Amino acid sequence: MPHFIGVIIDEKRMEKIKGTPLEKEIKDMFGGALKMIAVPIPEEKSKEVLKAFDKARIDSRGYIEDVPVAFRRAVFEEMIKAKSLNIIDNVLARISEIQEAAKKEDEYIPPPEVE
Repeated sequence: MPHFIGVIIDEKRMEKIKGTPLEKEIKDMFGGALKMIAVPIPEEKSKEVLKAFDKARIDSRGYIEDVPVAFRRAVFEEMIKAKSLNIIDNVLARISEIQEAAKKEDEYIPPPEVE
């Protein structure tokens, strides 16, 4: 059974998604107050994510939660590059880089990037 990573879509991210096949994957949350894309992750890959991050867990909906901000950011970056949801192998290929960024989050959570 696949699990999922929920990627919240704000206005800035929406601009990057518009006109791509990813636009069809957007789901409303909380009556449309938030937008999200659920990225499917095969069970064997879910285990790799859980192994990589001590605090990560799978909630009752089947979503992988409590992963570092760096991991969610990498998932979004790979989605934009591939214009697809089939990106978990690319994210896992960057896992050591993501873990290094995640270590810094334990000391200081970075503010969102504003351009």
